[in-house]
Amino acid sequence: MRNLLILSCSLLFLNVSAQDHFSGINMSRRVGILNAGINPAELANIDSKYEINVFAVSMNAANNKVGFSDIIHSDNIEDLIFSGDEPVNMRVDAELYGPGFAMKWKEWAFGLTTKAYAKLNLVDIDSKLGEAINTGALGSVLGGSTTISNNENQRMNGTTWGEVGLTASRNLFENEKHKFNAGVTFKLLFPGSYANFGADKFQGTISSFAGQAYLNDTNANLNIAYSGNLADSFTNFDDYSQSFFGKLNGVAGDIGFNYRWKDIDNYKVNAGMSIRNIGSMTFKDSNNSSSNYLLEIPAGDQGINLNQFQDVDNLQQVEQVLQDSGYLTSTKSNKDFKVKLPTVFSLYADVKVVSRFFVSVYTQQKLGDDNKDDQVTTQNTFSVTPRFSLKNYDIYSSWASNEISGVTGGFGFRAYGFYLGSSSILTALTSDTKQADAYIGYRVGLK
Repeated sequence: MRNLLILSCSLLFLNVSAQDHFSGINMSRRVGILNAGINPAELANIDSKYEINVFAVSMNAANNKVGFSDIIHSDNIEDLIFSGDEPVNMRVDAELYGPGFAMKWKEWAFGLTTKAYAKLNLVDIDSKLGEAINTGALGSVLGGSTTISNNENQRMNGTTWGEVGLTASRNLFENEKHKFNAGVTFKLLFPGSYANFGADKFQGTISSFAGQAYLNDTNANLNIAYSGNLADSFTNFDDYSQSFFGKLNGVAGDIGFNYRWKDIDNYKVNAGMSIRNIGSMTFKDSNNSSSNYLLEIPAGDQGINLNQFQDVDNLQQVEQVLQDSGYLTSTKSNKDFKVKLPTVFSLYADVKVVSRFFVSVYTQQKLGDDNKDDQVTTQNTFSVTPRFSLKNYDIYSSWASNEISGVTGGFGFRAYGFYLGSSSILTALTSDTKQADAYIGYRVGLK
């Protein structure tokens, strides 16, 4: 378990990685497949008759504890992440677009996309519990013991999956001044690998005996689930990158609407709303397991020596240590299990301020509950992006307020079909930001 926690902290900084993927470029006036990623209705505004997406990669990371200066001046990031009393929240994820194609046909537009996702999350982890598992001792805790009372579901979760999307968008109404579109995306899901450790309603005490930490006088509801590569090793990042696409075993959908107040140069206002990732996927594999347990350690017992988790690197080993302790009672077990996608509601507007200068506003609100064991997580965000825009070029700066990492600011550009950007590079260089991200991609439009 110590290795699991260290990996989670380390991955935060091994990847130059924000939760609003492709922030800034996904609302460019040069409409294409990326715009349809936040709203399928946008595809009816596509600039060219045909578009080919060659590749696009976005890497994202955010946390609520460790800032940019901490990374530079500290060798022990895992110690910093579990410092203080505030619960630890962290999101690390990647979104990769593979080959994709879109085309116009009369009032319609159609698209075919391929995507892959990898996510690693810590949700509401108690800092003292994390510190004790990480070090095997009480560390900064005074008095020989500490009591933990956390009514949230503390989760450590990793998920990979692939997706093939089929988008249809139609212009519903258009005149000289106004245009309305609607669109849907139907997604075929290919679950890759999964691991989840959840400790709900955790009430317990960590005590020190002979310099080692013991968990005692404890009650908690646990969920331990795993499938695919992440069942065998949660600490090897290659297991994420090698298990994006499994077998077809899930469906999901997006729906959106778009409005344009037109002018001679394109539009004065482009606005839209969408609900994305409505659906779930079922994990099936030879090593599948999903079990709910009741952890009960009576008062007066010495309890579980947390040093036993020092060399553990997968959830099967964690499960075995807990079972061997004699304090674990199984309440439910399934071979196959279903996991919900991170459903979000998005609302945005891109406004022409003066010729070639635009400001876009975007908000994303999650509709799922991150504390649910069967839920892939995301975070709420609000962003403002001023942009200087020409036909073949965009220069923009995205500024966001994120649920976990707070305020971030970045910079990006587009030259013809190539784009590169980050929504946190400016705050990383000028302040103690708790987020890092970058994206890059290339696409081709054909008239």
